Amino acid sequence: MTSDPYAAYRELTLRGMILGALITVVFTASNVYLGLKVGLTFASSIPAAVISMAVLKMFAGSNILENNMVQTQASAAGTLSSVIFVLPGLLMLGYWQGFPFWLTMLVCATGGILGVIFTVPLRQVMVVNSDLPYPEGVAAAEILKAGAHETEDGSSGIKDIFSGSLLAGAIAFATNGLRVIADSAGYWFKAGGAVFQIPMGFSLALLGAGYLVGIVGGVAILSGIVIAWGIAVPYFTSAAPMPEGMELAAYAMKIWKEKVRFIGVGTIGIAAVWTLLTLMKPMAEGMRRSFDALKNPHQAAQSRVEQDLHPKTMIYITLATVVVIAATVYGFVQAALLPAGITVVLVLACTLLAVLIGFFVAAACGYMAGLVGSSSSPISGIGIISVVLISLTLLLLGNAGGLTATPDGTRFLTALTIFSASIVLAIATISNDNLQDLKTGLLVHATPWRQQFALLIGCVVGAAVIAPVLEILYHAYGFTGAMPRENMDAAQALAAPQATLMTTIAQGIFSGNLEWTYIFTGVGLGAALISADTLLKRGSNGRFALPALAVGMGIYLPPAVNMPIVAGTLIAWLTARHLRRRAAQTGEDAAALHKKAERNGTLFAAGLIVGESLVGVVLAFVIVASVTSGGSDAPLALNTGWPNYAKELLGLLVFAVGTIIFTRRIVSLRK
Repeated sequence: MTSDPYAAYRELTLRGMILGALITVVFTASNVYLGLKVGLTFASSIPAAVISMAVLKMFAGSNILENNMVQTQASAAGTLSSVIFVLPGLLMLGYWQGFPFWLTMLVCATGGILGVIFTVPLRQVMVVNSDLPYPEGVAAAEILKAGAHETEDGSSGIKDIFSGSLLAGAIAFATNGLRVIADSAGYWFKAGGAVFQIPMGFSLALLGAGYLVGIVGGVAILSGIVIAWGIAVPYFTSAAPMPEGMELAAYAMKIWKEKVRFIGVGTIGIAAVWTLLTLMKPMAEGMRRSFDALKNPHQAAQSRVEQDLHPKTMIYITLATVVVIAATVYGFVQAALLPAGITVVLVLACTLLAVLIGFFVAAACGYMAGLVGSSSSPISGIGIISVVLISLTLLLLGNAGGLTATPDGTRFLTALTIFSASIVLAIATISNDNLQDLKTGLLVHATPWRQQFALLIGCVVGAAVIAPVLEILYHAYGFTGAMPRENMDAAQALAAPQATLMTTIAQGIFSGNLEWTYIFTGVGLGAALISADTLLKRGSNGRFALPALAVGMGIYLPPAVNMPIVAGTLIAWLTARHLRRRAAQTGEDAAALHKKAERNGTLFAAGLIVGESLVGVVLAFVIVASVTSGGSDAPLALNTGWPNYAKELLGLLVFAVGTIIFTRRIVSLRK
């Protein structure tokens, strides 16, 4: 038996846990802002790993396994914050007027803890014995290894994150603080009665997110944009005359929101269901292994790098967490002052729904993260499925109990659906992250159970941060359809696109007027795309693909969000192609060139995302301070008097310059 060279390394340390908690706070705030603004979050494993190495290098005895634990704990920030894809719906319904700390914190923490526990049995099948790429997990491992052995140029990588943050932060301040630059633009035109748009967004954070997604996802998203804005919107706008007095852009956006977007919902939904179906076998295998270990603990004696949390420990944690979930749901339901019998039925039903749906989606989310990365995994598809299932169940219970007979009862059931689905989303998001982290741990020889424990800590810390950040952002900007004060600038409201959609679906089911026709159209489109994707993969030996989930995102997300992502994927493809040609001409090692360029690009992209997001959070504090003292909700805005088209042109110019700087940083490998 070979000796373990890492056996004496310290992994879970007090300083590491404190550093991980601090990074979690910063990145959770960043992700909550980014998710509410554009409907996307970023995986924080990679920047957390770089920051950890830079900080812990100042202390004696730091090592690769300790740094891995810090990034594992902090990675909860990049995923748990996705719970905001549902939770703000309670304010859009008018059911909540803010975010109660304990209810919000417990929803996030309990869901996150179950997300860790539910994916532990899948580690052997989906991480150790799987060929899934786990892009962010592998990238984080490479960065940790490079930090342990120092890079050729002696760079830790913190410079790339800082440079990207400074660039994106400065532009975000000019855009959202000073208001001298537009954040998007679109060219609208008519051909006959059909309305077309050529859109563009100017977010460097989304450009960085696109770089992490890669060209396969980019082509799929672009396909979705073409379907939405080149086919569906023109068709619907040509089929019905534009109302008098309505602007071209407003009419087209109305058609997209009310019809075309639901086609994207159906596409995402069927793709998520298909993923679940393909994972039934590995899910069953993982559970079988876990129960075998429980029955025969002596057989479960393994080397350090094979030890998960003990099955008995997982059972105790699961039972305790389910009890807390039931108490949390009771805290929400009892505020409606319902009869005791109905209260008990609703609490039991919602607890069981949240846990059971969460259990089944955990494997799907882990698989999606392994396939496309945590940043690109369409969690919103899982949210849609959970909202539909919970809504239909509560509709039956509400009809039996007479709750649907009154508007207040229907509104309460809609709110309870959103609240319960938030727990499912918390489970799904951490499932998304846990297997990615375990892949990193596998590559750097970490101890799995310690990683799982670190992620549990990250869930609790992240959950404690989400409620106050949501509260501040809400009072600073407001959400689309939920403004805290009169006369606020609706253009600055955070779109919270997923929460808006989930709320619309839940309301549609309870009122009976949901646009099922468009959703079923999307289901049909998704089925066709799944077939095309399967044929493409088989015909090209896996070189080409057309993931239906990404196409659905292209249809569903606003075009100003999608286009910078597509631009980022194009940068990733063009720079990789340029470096292959360079290697062929100069005789350099192509693999080494690609590895170094990918590292530079990944870190700079993470910096772009963090910089823009943090500026948004800081500006929220400034706005709240201004408003509470009787000032403006745009206290830093400069009254330049420039027309909108001038701000749009300036935004395009600045975005182009940022793109050039990003590209040069990737391909300029000589210091």
